[in-house]
Amino acid sequence: MVARVIATAAALELIERLKEKHGALFFHQSGGCCDNSAANCYLPGEITIGAQDVHLGDIGGCPFYIGRAQYRYWKHTQLIIDVIDGFGGTFSLEGPEGKAFHTRSRVFTPEEWAEVSQNVEE
Repeated sequence: MVARVIATAAALELIERLKEKHGALFFHQSGGCCDNSAANCYLPGEITIGAQDVHLGDIGGCPFYIGRAQYRYWKHTQLIIDVIDGFGGTFSLEGPEGKAFHTRSRVFTPEEWAEVSQNVEE
């Protein structure tokens, strides 16, 4: 089964480092202006996941959510979470590490879309 969200080796390494430091984590990809739609990493309870959020899957053992409005634009793509040097998300846990999670995407192939579209949330 094709995953709706995946992480690069560098992202998985950073996730493990953050989990060692902080414990349980989760991700949220929003369409907000503050972090340029970056995938932000949070501790449980830092923000509320609600009915307007879609669970895309897990990366590094951490749940990954996206705001429903953003999801409608990106539902035909696989999100690829990577890491870049710098201070990205103001609200994201990796900032003090001198790293930033970075979201790329690729359009699903017709075969992949046939598979994942069976479970598309609107």
